[in-house]
Amino acid sequence: MSGVTSLRPDLKLIADWIAPRSDVLDLGCGDGTLLAWLAANKQITGFGVERDVEQVVRCVEKGLNVIQSDMEYGLSQFEDGRFDEVVLSLTIQAMHNIEGILQEMLRVGRSGIVTFPNFGFWENRWQILTGRMPVSETIPYEWYNTPNIHFCTVNDFDKLLAKLGMRIDEQIVLHQGEKVEFLPNLLGSLALVRFSRT
Repeated sequence: MSGVTSLRPDLKLIADWIAPRSDVLDLGCGDGTLLAWLAANKQITGFGVERDVEQVVRCVEKGLNVIQSDMEYGLSQFEDGRFDEVVLSLTIQAMHNIEGILQEMLRVGRSGIVTFPNFGFWENRWQILTGRMPVSETIPYEWYNTPNIHFCTVNDFDKLLAKLGMRIDEQIVLHQGEKVEFLPNLLGSLALVRFSRT
């Protein structure tokens, strides 16, 4: 398997949360960059789920275990508690059944990790105030071609987890790869949340 020498800052933080030799499921795994890095550097056993056929081919070329599937229909192909960690990176905002996928993540895994663009970021708020839908580094699409159908803030996501009986184990908010600790819901553009059952 070809190794990946470096990761984007958000993927590196996800990797930091994952223990060596874990069983990891990466939902919406793209070209398999994270799984390949984890396999090479942390000896994880990884499995990916990806809808895009071209991305699935890239994963297979890297020697990764991946299936082509639409997560909107659930994760019934995986048994309860099969994985240590289930990752959903920069995908949840494009899904219809968010509550369902979060519940499925914690059915098949002990812990879930989700990353999403923070719609509460001040630049997004400013663009709305000036009469435009936000376009930014973490929301790079125009309103008419975006795959994103749900926008949420850090606070919104925290409330949803509480409603579903889930707890936040770790949370990091970033802007341009740097951690934001002061007013993260206002000054951070990307949220990373690790969660589990209460």
